Amino acid sequence: MIASPSDIAHAVDVLLSGGLVGFPTETVYGLGADAERPSAVRSIYQAKGRPSNHPVIVHVTPEADLSYWVQSIPAQAQALIDAFWPGPLTLILKRAGHISDVVSGGQDSIGLRCPSHPVAQALIRGFAAGKASGQGGIAAPSANKFGQVSPTQAGHVRAEFPELVATGMPVLEGGSSEVGIESTIVDLSRIDQGVGPVLLRPGHITSAQIEEVLHQAVSDADAHAPRVSGALKSHYAPHTPLQLASEHELIQLALDPQLAAGQRIALVTYSHGHPPAGKHEQVEWVAMPASSAAYGQALYATLRALDQAGYTRLVWERVPEMSDWLGVKDRLTRAAAAF
Repeated sequence: MIASPSDIAHAVDVLLSGGLVGFPTETVYGLGADAERPSAVRSIYQAKGRPSNHPVIVHVTPEADLSYWVQSIPAQAQALIDAFWPGPLTLILKRAGHISDVVSGGQDSIGLRCPSHPVAQALIRGFAAGKASGQGGIAAPSANKFGQVSPTQAGHVRAEFPELVATGMPVLEGGSSEVGIESTIVDLSRIDQGVGPVLLRPGHITSAQIEEVLHQAVSDADAHAPRVSGALKSHYAPHTPLQLASEHELIQLALDPQLAAGQRIALVTYSHGHPPAGKHEQVEWVAMPASSAAYGQALYATLRALDQAGYTRLVWERVPEMSDWLGVKDRLTRAAAAF
C-alpha cells in the first residue's frame, strides 16, 4: 500500500502549517517538520523526547538548490552527490547563515540528504512548491521515541506515536523500508580546515564505496567532529534486554536448558538457518538473512517483533567484521549497550 496523491497533498498542508508528518524513506520512516520553522523542529524534539543538542537531518529533492542550505559545496560533496543521491547518504556541510541552528543542535553545520523513496520525494517536492522560496527542506529524524528502535513500516510509526496520530498527524504509507537502517553520514564541513572526509555513522553505503568515488581515505570520527544523529553509545534499543554472543555461545544456550533456567530467550542467528538438533523449548531460534543488505532490511522489524513477544532476553549472534556489515554491527552494538 502506497500513499495516494491526496494523502500526500494533505501531509504537505500539515507541514506548511507547522505540523508533523510521518513519512517513508528507503532507510527508515521519518518524523518530519518544516526545517525552516524553529517551532516546528522543536516539536519533533518534544515528541521524541530528544535532546535539543542532537541534530536532525534535512531532507531535500534532487533538484534542490543546495546553496540555499549551505555556505559552499566542496568538490568532494558534489562527487558524492553525483554518485549516491538520491540515496542513503547524509552529508554534513557548513550551514548557511539564514538557516536556523535548531536543526543542527546549535552547531554551524547541517546534515542534508536526498531520499530515493518516491513518496518522500513527492512529499518534499509538494512542500517546496508551497514555500515562497521554492526551497523546501523537511527536518526529520527517525519516527520513534528517542533512543528506541527505528520504524521501517507505517504501522511502527502509528504504534510509537498514538497520541499524535489521534490528534491528526498524517502517517504516509510507503511499504517496508528497502534499506532498513539509517543513512551513512559523512562529514565534509571541515574541508577548508584541511580535514578530509570523516565517517560519522556507518550505513548501507560503505567507506570503501565513498573512497572509490573520492580517491582518498575516509577517516573515523574524531573529538572535533560535529555531533550527528544516532551516534550515542546507547541507541536503537529495545525494552527487552539484548546481548551479543558468538555462534558457539548461541548453540550452548540452545542445547543446555540450565543456561536458560527460568527464562524465555530468543536466539537470533545469521549463520544457522535451522536450530541445532536437541534444542530445548526455553529458547526460540530465529534465523536472519545471511547477506548484509537483506539483514539490514529485516533488522528493525525483527527487533520490534521480538521486543513485543514477551521474551526475558534477546541474544543476537555477532555479525561479521566486514565493511558491508559495519552499519548492521553499529546498530546492534548500540542496541546492546543499553544493557
